[in-house]
Amino acid sequence: VQLVESGGGLVQPGGSLRLSCAASGFMFSGSAMSWARQAPGKGLEWVSGSYSDGSTVSADSVKGRFTISRDNAKNMVYLQMNSLKPEDTAVYYCAIGGFGGSSWSDYDYWGQGTQVTVSS
Repeated sequence: VQLVESGGGLVQPGGSLRLSCAASGFMFSGSAMSWARQAPGKGLEWVSGSYSDGSTVSADSVKGRFTISRDNAKNMVYLQMNSLKPEDTAVYYCAIGGFGGSSWSDYDYWGQGTQVTVSS
């Protein structure tokens, strides 16, 4: 199993970023996928999830600002992040399963993460 995130960076408050995750080594189309994040000095926070049928759920903290999507033909999952706030600063991880999970053990696998920094 391999999950490779990309697309992080430095963005000003109110800006947007799109994270991508390339998945391989498992049945992606049949798997629920999550984005989770870990801010400096804080625990793991689940952000958004995509079921295998494409339906999605998101944490209240990002609802209306972040959108998760997937392309089963390309084995890709995305996180479009709009109206970014300084409190969104974190390392963002792509993971298999784990909806709502706040512990690494809640997820089957996760990638190496990509840093998102929201600052002026």
